[in-house]
Amino acid sequence: MPEGVVIAPRRVRPGDAVLVSGDVGRHGIAVLSVREALAFEEPVESDCAPVQGLTAALLASGIDVHCLRDPTRGGLAAVLNEIARDASVHVEVEEAQIPVEPAVLGACELLGLDPLYVACEGGSSRSCRKPRRSAPWRACATTGSAGGPRASVGSSARGKGALS
Repeated sequence: MPEGVVIAPRRVRPGDAVLVSGDVGRHGIAVLSVREALAFEEPVESDCAPVQGLTAALLASGIDVHCLRDPTRGGLAAVLNEIARDASVHVEVEEAQIPVEPAVLGACELLGLDPLYVACEGGSSRSCRKPRRSAPWRACATTGSAGGPRASVGSSARGKGALS
């Protein structure tokens, strides 16, 4: 991390974009299927991958990244709830914009799980101010990990630490 750069939930402000760098729930379903000897019609492979390159690319693009989180424990929903609470903002997500592989969605439906609460290992959720220039915004929105999908899934707003 470059000296003087602070990336923490307390930096999240109303109007920040909420982005994900990969699909959600894949790692948790992959681990669960192996641990419990579950076989699905379509095999689910972990999205485990390093995120250092993603972080370096975001910082090098000049984007003022406010927060980065690895949604391994508790999935995307847990991470966004923590950020909302710590930053005292309301995080609004458009669930239809959150990338979930069909095989993961099917497994979650079969097992009664919400994919937003299932572990992700090769991606990150991040919050950053929407830049005025398009080049850094494109870098932030399209820089992913392990070739996974990237998406702008919501924003933060004034509020009292809630997720909707």
